[in-house]
Amino acid sequence: MNKTTSLAPLLLLSLALTACTTTGIGGGQLAGDGAAQEPVAFNWSSNDGGLSGTMTATLPDMTYQGRFFQITQQTRSEVLTPLWNNWNRGWYDWPYWGGPMMQPYPTTQFITHYSGKVVATLTGLGGQRMRCRFHMVRPASGMSGGGEGQCQLADGGVVQAIFPGK
Repeated sequence: MNKTTSLAPLLLLSLALTACTTTGIGGGQLAGDGAAQEPVAFNWSSNDGGLSGTMTATLPDMTYQGRFFQITQQTRSEVLTPLWNNWNRGWYDWPYWGGPMMQPYPTTQFITHYSGKVVATLTGLGGQRMRCRFHMVRPASGMSGGGEGQCQLADGGVVQAIFPGK
């Protein structure tokens, strides 16, 4: 077998893997208690059509990076484990979708409640952290379908975010 024939499958596999990467951008505003609004730029990349991947949020003084996941009925609880790092399990303490008096609930209830939403935990230098929740305009398209939501910094700052659809 000649070298060209044996390299063809590898080349096709390489092209297929590259073609499956989806990327996108978003924007937002950071607002704090009595502070002026500051711009926030988001970038995301996914190898599964926007259902999960990596996300970066760039604020004027810090860049946060981490993973995002779209919650579906098929989401397995172990996939969500990284979301709870340094936060309450299930984020029941964040009144964005719930209420300030919500109680902890099991992961299966979290998956049911947030199905069709995208969640992320991002980390900056020195262990600074941000958690995000987004409503998707077209959930079947993941992040590619566009959406909007909110991120919360560990210090209480809030980012309102918008992701245009493709």
